[in-house]
Amino acid sequence: MKHYRLLAVLVAVLGLLIAACGDDSGGDDGGSTATPDTADLPTEVGEGEGALNIVAWAGYIEDGSTEADIDWVTAFEDETGCQVEATTAGTSDEMVSLMTNSDDYDLVTASGDASLRLIAGETVQPVNLDLIPSYSTVDERLQGAPWYTIEDVAYGVPYTWGADVLMYNTDVFPEPPTSWGTIYSEQDFPDGESNSGRIQQYDGPISIATAALYVKATQPELGIEDPYALNQEQYDAVIEVVRDSQPLVQRYWHDVVVQTEDFTTEGTAASSSWPYQVNLLVDEPVSSVIPEEGTTGWADTTMLATNAPHPNCAYLWMEHSLDPTVQGDVAYWFGSVPAVPAACEGNVLLTDDGCTTNGFDNFDQVAFWKTPEADCFGDGGECVPYSQWTEDYLAIQGGN
Repeated sequence: MKHYRLLAVLVAVLGLLIAACGDDSGGDDGGSTATPDTADLPTEVGEGEGALNIVAWAGYIEDGSTEADIDWVTAFEDETGCQVEATTAGTSDEMVSLMTNSDDYDLVTASGDASLRLIAGETVQPVNLDLIPSYSTVDERLQGAPWYTIEDVAYGVPYTWGADVLMYNTDVFPEPPTSWGTIYSEQDFPDGESNSGRIQQYDGPISIATAALYVKATQPELGIEDPYALNQEQYDAVIEVVRDSQPLVQRYWHDVVVQTEDFTTEGTAASSSWPYQVNLLVDEPVSSVIPEEGTTGWADTTMLATNAPHPNCAYLWMEHSLDPTVQGDVAYWFGSVPAVPAACEGNVLLTDDGCTTNGFDNFDQVAFWKTPEADCFGDGGECVPYSQWTEDYLAIQGGN
């Protein structure tokens, strides 16, 4: 373990976002984002403490153990003496829970549906960008972005971004599917067989937003604009689609390895997915597409834990993470877009075409993940909050 007209997030709502409560649902919808306290920001980076613990999406922290040339950890360890330990999380809610319930972690690669919850819960702390010189090289579209910046104070540095995709078996689909209805509407696939038991959906309430894009296109009379800001009528229509599709779902996925195995051995024909899994299945009859309704996505930030046990190593890593070679290698491996545009040229793995292929020019077309809130427009409780998304999605997964 991403975006979404996330540029449409208004700074005005930042003070009203969710406080993380530390449970598996990733927090409730109450609380407020405190004014950032920058009085105690460090003024220099000291010697590394010898260790660094990171909560990250699968494929984000690679040390060559998966593939020998996929390694942006070993050189960092050799240079700094900071030995990196990565804990993989499959959903944003899992990230929030891990970070909230433990003081063992230094950093987290948080997506937009987790980052502001972590800030509101005071689980992460502001960073001194003067100690991260390479921040100046970050894509201007990401600098100061509202999913990690409060009152011009940054709570981390951008890492990578990209779009969710519809992954499909090319033996089943000689031509790419065109709609998210492939996994939300009962139908026969081109091979003449039903999609029942052959599709997957993401195991996270945030995937309701993908269904919202489908409903936005198929029920335009509802007037959905932002898939993360749904009034009750809009939300009810989206939930009906998600609930009706439940009997069709083979698995609600969160483990990328399990999903790739399902596509190769369990007959899975189509699913929401990430470019990472598509890359893992490069030798299989698998491809991906962004459906005609558009897509959701993720702009991920490396954020510093409030009680980080190894803050010097954390600062050293944040600087290292913005190195163009690291950025290009991450983008190649995950199928994402670098946060540093310089990585788009001269990277051996990504190649000079990689950024275009991975969607560098599609930034404004991606509905970036963000946490749904009741006061979605800052004018008083119009939308269905994330707590309800979580409750309903868990019930649907359980067949209720």
